[in-house]
Amino acid sequence: MRLVHWALVLDIAALWWTGTERLLDWHRLAGYAMAALVLFRLAWGFVGSDTARFASFVQGPRRAYAYLRDELFDRHAPPHFGHNPLGGWSVAAMLGLLATQVALGTLAVDVDGIESGPFSYLVEFDTGRAAAEWHHLLFNVLLGLIALHIVAVVFYATYRRHNLVATMVTGSRPGTGHELSDRFVSVWVALAIMLLSAGLVWASVKYLGQV
Repeated sequence: MRLVHWALVLDIAALWWTGTERLLDWHRLAGYAMAALVLFRLAWGFVGSDTARFASFVQGPRRAYAYLRDELFDRHAPPHFGHNPLGGWSVAAMLGLLATQVALGTLAVDVDGIESGPFSYLVEFDTGRAAAEWHHLLFNVLLGLIALHIVAVVFYATYRRHNLVATMVTGSRPGTGHELSDRFVSVWVALAIMLLSAGLVWASVKYLGQV
């Protein structure tokens, strides 16, 4: 799961670079990779290890507010097992934005109508142009959410003394040796889900899309 997290980071950087430089063939490939990663993460949110499951970290707004009010600035509050209530909503928002970006990209039409997403043929030109504009706009929103994520990581490292980056690399809480999850799903299950996700994206583009 941690490999997928860092793959998402690298792929977002690739999408930004290829989009900025108008390397649209590479941008599409990076978009297909993102689609597979998002599909995997959504599936993993239901069948994955304990702390990766949505049920373990997506809590109600009252719980998120209570964490903000009572725990966020309390240096003595114990670290949460996995994502805290605010972090859980951040993950959900990130995945939602990424999924929306992928969907919009598949429908987007370039201004000259030449460079288009694989499913743009399903919508009218004006709808495809609107999808492209929203695709650009929401990427800026995504960058803002990423910036907020980085600020949160720095805050926890400097104020709360919780090294979240090290946790996402090692899979344990530094200084405790405790693993992130009580129950791990086999790496072979994860690999099977990843291959299934990638295969689904490939088959959809090849047999249903137009590139």
